[in-house]
Amino acid sequence: MRLNVFKNTVLLFVLVLISCGNKFKSEDGVNIVEDTSTALSVTKAIVVGANQTELYLPLLNGKRVGIVANQTSVIFENKMDSIYEVDPETNALILYETQHRNTHLIDSLISLNVDVVKVFAPEHGFRGKADAGELIKDGIDLKTGLPIVSLHGKNKKPTNDQLSDLDIVVFDIQDVGARFYTYISTLHYVMEACAENNIPLIILDRPNPNGNYVDGPTLEKEHQSFLGMHPIPLVHGMTIGEYAKMINGEQWLLNGVQCNITIITCENYTHKTPYSLSIRPSPNLPNDQSIKLYPSLGLFEGTTINAGRGTEFQFQRYGAPFLNPETMTFTYTPQSNFGAKHPKHKDKLCYGEDLSDTSVTNEMTLKWVIKAYKNALDKSLFFNTNNFTKHAGTKKLQQQIEQGLSENEIKDSWKKDLEKFRVVRNKYLLYK
Repeated sequence: MRLNVFKNTVLLFVLVLISCGNKFKSEDGVNIVEDTSTALSVTKAIVVGANQTELYLPLLNGKRVGIVANQTSVIFENKMDSIYEVDPETNALILYETQHRNTHLIDSLISLNVDVVKVFAPEHGFRGKADAGELIKDGIDLKTGLPIVSLHGKNKKPTNDQLSDLDIVVFDIQDVGARFYTYISTLHYVMEACAENNIPLIILDRPNPNGNYVDGPTLEKEHQSFLGMHPIPLVHGMTIGEYAKMINGEQWLLNGVQCNITIITCENYTHKTPYSLSIRPSPNLPNDQSIKLYPSLGLFEGTTINAGRGTEFQFQRYGAPFLNPETMTFTYTPQSNFGAKHPKHKDKLCYGEDLSDTSVTNEMTLKWVIKAYKNALDKSLFFNTNNFTKHAGTKKLQQQIEQGLSENEIKDSWKKDLEKFRVVRNKYLLYK
């Protein structure tokens, strides 16, 4: 089966412009480097922070550099490879996908004689192949020979020793905008460690594919974990750069320390701009549909329901052997595969629902979790209570589902917290 490849229609048939940047000091003390070119009456391609080397290479000159990176940390080339196939009925040549050429950030910086000393790797590892939650060991990158320090192994926060031979750190990881997606937790710990060691941090910003809405229950302080460290909704609607500003501004770092951050912003991006990823941000988010569904189906991670792990349709289906086969008529059997060595209900027939062709609106929905719970033949098997609370950020959600509340009733209970968050969020937005 041919793997579904992300398509970024925003980057098709557009004019790519090279423009100068301007560096200034914002009111909250964060250095922002952004495009200041005159807007033209044409649709311009999104340019991610990593691509704007002219803005951050001078900041790395003569410095010993550490980089927080994974497989998404790339510089996109202007050229794109188009892939065609023949329509068997008409023999016409049809363009079915385009793939952007890219070079990894680390390879590019080394070729530009930047003194890259080491790499820090988040969950899933530097090459992004490890299972969710799998502990990653330190190692050596075979291609570059650089030491790789795991931030999802024996420590999630860089130690003083690990930072002792660095002058500056660069953070460049693609996020998907869900609170329990752990890259923003890694961002927190990197910022905290850099602040404590007086090391500046450069953030190469990238668009958030779920950045056009805010939704979900807000994390309660007593349920903080690596799956959620801050009092934000499940869908926060911010880029990594914006989120870093919020971490500083709300004084969420230990003892209120402040990290010296410089953000290389994206060009031609707003929160209303559709954005499609060309590289999997993690092993089990293979395409746009999975990323759009992830905030909703991610809650299944705190239950005994399989959310497509162990298939080629991760976060595009859900099921379990104990769901009612009379109403949940879609079936599949999870098996070991890339990114899921031990999926839930491995080698067992699961009854559930296929969402791979479902239209997804700009909201986080509970309808699938509620439907699965109602169709569980043994409801005592459904929740992994501690894990579900960590994902939801509150105990209330499980209680509301068990009590039989409707989705609208549950969502009404979120409204005040969401309104408060939007006010706070607005202070830190770089893109409107």
